[in-house]
Amino acid sequence: MIYLIGAGGHAKVILEMLEDHAEVIGGVVDKDPSLVKIFDYDIYRDLPKEFDQKNDAVVIAIGNNSIRKRLSMENQYSYRLVVHQSAIVSKRASIGYGSVVMAGAAINSQVSIGKHVIINTNSSIDHECIIEDFAHISPNVALAGNVFVGEGAHVGIGASVIQGIRIGRWATVGGGAVIIKDVPDGCTVVGNPGRIIKKTP
Repeated sequence: MIYLIGAGGHAKVILEMLEDHAEVIGGVVDKDPSLVKIFDYDIYRDLPKEFDQKNDAVVIAIGNNSIRKRLSMENQYSYRLVVHQSAIVSKRASIGYGSVVMAGAAINSQVSIGKHVIINTNSSIDHECIIEDFAHISPNVALAGNVFVGEGAHVGIGASVIQGIRIGRWATVGGGAVIIKDVPDGCTVVGNPGRIIKKTP
């Protein structure tokens, strides 16, 4: 069985992806006491006693990159990679466990994607890109070839990144931004062309 951690909108998308793959879903875990069900699935406060750590798998269905990292470091479960049936993934690409690839995404040759990464709807990841653990590539993002996206970075909806750019660890690229220069670690960049508006010490 597969269990999800998190019962928000992101979890709804992943649940439907799992249904499309005819996976057996054991339930969803969320600490919010007001949540009882998501679709037809029970919401637990913790993984139920039926959970078998040797045979069952988990997906952290939470969009926040830092929370995904914390939960994955705290809990050594068997984490499942989930890829939408409509996604196009090169046979020469690699994707780490716990990651999710949404509908319409295209991942081209020799792309390397780490663990617990979100590749969101209709995003395009071109040849030889490297995307480190816990990053989030939002809907309709276009990464040209040889782009590096560091751990925990968030590339906002509809952003475009030209070839060979480095986006630093835990950086944020605003929605619709056009990135033609490297983005340092921890910085927030917006606009066309992208400009730094915030630096994390």
